[in-house]
Amino acid sequence: MIPFLFNLRPAKAAFTFLAALCLFTFVSPVNADSTEDAEAAAQALARDQESAGYIFRAEAWTGALSKDIGKAVKMQLFKGNEYCIGVAIPRKEGVHISGSVLDFKGEPVGEIQPVVDGWGFLLFFKPKKTGVYVVTVHQTEAGKKKDTACAIITGYK
Repeated sequence: MIPFLFNLRPAKAAFTFLAALCLFTFVSPVNADSTEDAEAAAQALARDQESAGYIFRAEAWTGALSKDIGKAVKMQLFKGNEYCIGVAIPRKEGVHISGSVLDFKGEPVGEIQPVVDGWGFLLFFKPKKTGVYVVTVHQTEAGKKKDTACAIITGYK
């Protein structure tokens, strides 16, 4: 049981728990399978770049990508490293995505290499300064528009 619920009367505790459960359900529009599919697609993009010398983190960032609003994920990047950032959604969704790395001024930097089918892309970037950069992801008009899972994996050399 959640600790703050111990201080509530039983009926109020049950209502609070159910309300929290409903809120969690509506905030998370993607299921675990599609999250795993997105992460597997991002990992596949990463494997293709390992032969070029990139070392990828074991963990990927995963989250929901809304059909209406894109995502912005902060990343600490270090001067002197070359980065390869793989971004993907489940391949079977029919959704097409694009994105970029934004610098401190909000300007796009680096190079993008999209996947032909639109389900992912690679971003290549070598920062001139150490700091927090932002990786953006959004759905394009080329594919279906629907809520889906998204995964981002980062590699460097």
